[in-house]
Amino acid sequence: MHLATKSKQPPTNSRYGIAPIDLGGIRTYPLAERPSKVHTGQFAKPHKRGAKIADFIDSLPHILAADDLRAIRDAILAARRQRSAILWGIGGHVIKVGLGPILIDLMNRGFVSGIAMNGAALVHDFEIALVGGTSEDVDTALGYGKFGMAQETGLYLNEAALGAQRSGIGLGEATGKLLSNRLLRAQYPESSVLMNAYRAGIPVTVHLAIGTDIPHMHRAASGEALGAATHRDFRLFCALVQRMQPGGVYLNWGSAVMLPEIFLKAVTVARNLGTPLVPITTANFDFIQHYRPMQNVVKRPTARGTRNSKSKGVAITGHHEILMPLLAAVLVEADRGKAKR
Repeated sequence: MHLATKSKQPPTNSRYGIAPIDLGGIRTYPLAERPSKVHTGQFAKPHKRGAKIADFIDSLPHILAADDLRAIRDAILAARRQRSAILWGIGGHVIKVGLGPILIDLMNRGFVSGIAMNGAALVHDFEIALVGGTSEDVDTALGYGKFGMAQETGLYLNEAALGAQRSGIGLGEATGKLLSNRLLRAQYPESSVLMNAYRAGIPVTVHLAIGTDIPHMHRAASGEALGAATHRDFRLFCALVQRMQPGGVYLNWGSAVMLPEIFLKAVTVARNLGTPLVPITTANFDFIQHYRPMQNVVKRPTARGTRNSKSKGVAITGHHEILMPLLAAVLVEADRGKAKR
């Protein structure tokens, strides 16, 4: 169909040696014949008062991140059914904004096979377990040389590293064991991911870069012990990643560098040793999508190709304190079983 009319061009006094193109010859076609990426059947539905969270999720548009959220839900449910690993990587901010109880509940429901922490998450969870508070005012404390100098944090977390070295276990397990010792008198065990995971036998691995966390500044710090403990945890994490075969899930929450790098190395170790990790689902949740999580979590481990064409990686942007409870609620509502308490 051709709908065009010749337009009369007004005279011009331009000094350029080229005239604007005449659009009168442009060819068009009916809108209904054009392939469109969005249709009304995909649109959101208005919320109804009293609707359940499952109804809310179903009411979201079947477009972009809403479909990604459903895909993650389905992948986690499928992984649990077939007993493939569901691994959670968490940065310090996740613990600091009060999401420990959400993770603990998901542990009890069988939605967590293992947790990888960076050093900041270790510190925050330890302090919460011990005294019920964490996250100091760095700007104030730094000027007086007091930043990171809480006695118990430096003393006990370095003791956990020494204990790990002596016992041949990782730092995550050693810290959970230390916190569970009655002599330490942890005041808030119900809020500690480390303690609840230790009691449930769910592996927690801690991945350090020496010098990045406050316990490394204390006189009790031993580079040998810290290195041995975190290297064992790296090897343990590689074993957990192997258990993602087939159909497992890895979720990266709030770690922009450390855990995405750890995950990528664990993926290549698993594949080098003969585990194809096909298919798998990976996701990055953060309020900014950084380079390394996008490459090392979302894209590279699930790259399209003959070997792993059914794998899927997604990125969902938003605040942890909203997204994690939302995903947890979605899983709980979709769960046909009961919590494993």
